[in-house]
Amino acid sequence: MSDIAVRRRPRSLAHDVVDSLSGRIRDGSLTPGEKLPTEAAIMEEFGVSRTVVREAISRLQAAGLVETRHGVGTFVVGLGEGSAFRITPEQLGTLQDVIAVLELRIGVETESAALAAMRRTPENLETLRNALKSFISAVEEGRDAVGPDYQFHLEIARSTQNAHFVDLMATLGGMMIPRARLEPPGPLTPERQAYLRRVNGEHESIVEAISRQDPDGARAAMRTHLANSRERRRKLAEGR
Repeated sequence: MSDIAVRRRPRSLAHDVVDSLSGRIRDGSLTPGEKLPTEAAIMEEFGVSRTVVREAISRLQAAGLVETRHGVGTFVVGLGEGSAFRITPEQLGTLQDVIAVLELRIGVETESAALAAMRRTPENLETLRNALKSFISAVEEGRDAVGPDYQFHLEIARSTQNAHFVDLMATLGGMMIPRARLEPPGPLTPERQAYLRRVNGEHESIVEAISRQDPDGARAAMRTHLANSRERRRKLAEGR
């Protein structure tokens, strides 16, 4: 093995996998609704580890190109180009832009959580709990968990049994997670890891309210979660 190959970092390898798979989605080789190859198949094709494959899939989730259904597999979502409403990366270039999207999310997702509490099925609840496990697993492995974070909020939208909530969340994609735009890639610092554990605790509160079919509690838990994220960004914008 060459010195160059030895020096290549898993994050760089993940970038190669993401580039290849996203290219296939864009050129139509992988179509919306189609299942991605298994982790083992991707490992064999690209000659990478399971950790690299999971990092790549997490990035594709964060970009809104794929979604993972626990126990079933990962499926292509598509590019969302047919949607009249879109928020482009250029519209998320500043802290103020990100705060504006968080305000939109507070308006939409608080009601989404309440509807989910009223309408969720046992299958929805199981999927939400699996999303929680994926999130904390990524954090404990030192990854930023943007993909699982997006997946968690998308599953709440599905639990409303209202396709319009799902369509809106799919249109926003992983860009709606502030960390995807504002924080540098790389291994988690202890501070970021502690922050993400707090985020996971907020997620757990939302799922608990949905589980006990408490719409007011779910609405309040979601508002608290998103408002905390907004306030953190406001403090950054003010330089505090």
